[in-house]
Amino acid sequence: MKIILVGLNHRSAPLEVRERLAVDDVAPLLQKLVASDEIDEAVLVSTCNRVEVVALTRSVEPARHRLRSFFRRDLDGGNPGDGSQLEDHLYEYTDAEAMRHVLRVSSALDSMVVGEPQILGQMKDAYRAAAECKASGPILNRLFQHAFTTAKRVRTETRVAERPVSVARVAVDLARQIFEDFSDKQALLIGAGEMIEAALSALRSAGIESVAVANRTPERAADLAVRFEATAHGLDELPHLVSEADVVLSCIGGNRPILTRDLIEAALRNRRHRPIFVIDIGVPRNAEPEVDTLDNVYLYDIDDLGAVSDQNAEQRRRETVLAEALVAEEQQRFDGWFTALRAVPTIKHLRTHVEKIRRTEVDKTLAKLEIGELEREQVESLTRSIVNKILHAPLSRLRREAEREEGMAYLETARALFGLDEEPEAPSASAAAVADDAESE
Repeated sequence: MKIILVGLNHRSAPLEVRERLAVDDVAPLLQKLVASDEIDEAVLVSTCNRVEVVALTRSVEPARHRLRSFFRRDLDGGNPGDGSQLEDHLYEYTDAEAMRHVLRVSSALDSMVVGEPQILGQMKDAYRAAAECKASGPILNRLFQHAFTTAKRVRTETRVAERPVSVARVAVDLARQIFEDFSDKQALLIGAGEMIEAALSALRSAGIESVAVANRTPERAADLAVRFEATAHGLDELPHLVSEADVVLSCIGGNRPILTRDLIEAALRNRRHRPIFVIDIGVPRNAEPEVDTLDNVYLYDIDDLGAVSDQNAEQRRRETVLAEALVAEEQQRFDGWFTALRAVPTIKHLRTHVEKIRRTEVDKTLAKLEIGELEREQVESLTRSIVNKILHAPLSRLRREAEREEGMAYLETARALFGLDEEPEAPSASAAAVADDAESE
């Protein structure tokens, strides 16, 4: 069994590539993926800054080809001519590197803004979706639960997340640089998700008083509006709302931009060309790129905000080093468990082999003796006890050594010494069975 991860993120792919691959409903894609012969388990992570598939496989090469095909055909099916270009943006990790990557992502160490709190919730959502459609099994279940535990350690044992940050907060800090005084400014937030909630909190802390929230579902906008003393609106009011707003921050789902060039141009006329600061943190983008060509409009997308956050990252670097050490420790711990799974088939085979010998010799001996049922049971019990005592020390050593990479040599030696490769092995167990056996051994 191998763990393989294929994906792209804000460092490997520009926004125009990432937004093509954004996924809302992952269940059908995951079910199709695990129905293939190459993939046993899978989790699909799709956020503003990354699209990644974590998979369990019995054969790495066929799996990596299947996953790369999945990105080209299933996620980027509308752009068949860009397949070779997409390949240039993909990265790939296996086993220990894949485990470490999942742990780093969950701990917000691979985020555009290191320490941002949203990613852990997004990883939990991705895992929950995979579990609900039965695409994730016992191995990836354990990996993601371990990742969540690691994220908790990073959050509580380091100061990486001592001052919670997010892309939304970086956006508000940037707006504060452009508008020194927020007290007379009006803000419009489009959407009602976690990013918008974080931006609302940051705007209030920055001193802005007049805030409007617009969303496709007015009820959700109303819920946020009540909590943050804002006004709630539907998207049909955007032309008027944008005309009144000095700061527009948008993070809403959809396949088409809602902030078009025509809409912003009309708003500028209505406000007599007073500047508008537009922050688009949606993926796919909520604002047409052509908006940036208009005078008195300052448009920043999510990649622009990433560049701004990089300039402020030095103060967090020391804590990040400590967090990376925690991740390495937890990765080695999970890797030990995962490596130990490889010992389970050999241990089961050895037990079966020795039991077969015991059974043959006991049956041969009992056939020659005229004894009662009680005595037969005593012979059975005696021979089982002898076998268990003989096997106890070597099997315990195999389990301990299998947790180290060098332990594979012990497994090969055991197979040679007991002649296990000279007889057919029982059919290979499923990942679920092997994981359960590892827990019970």
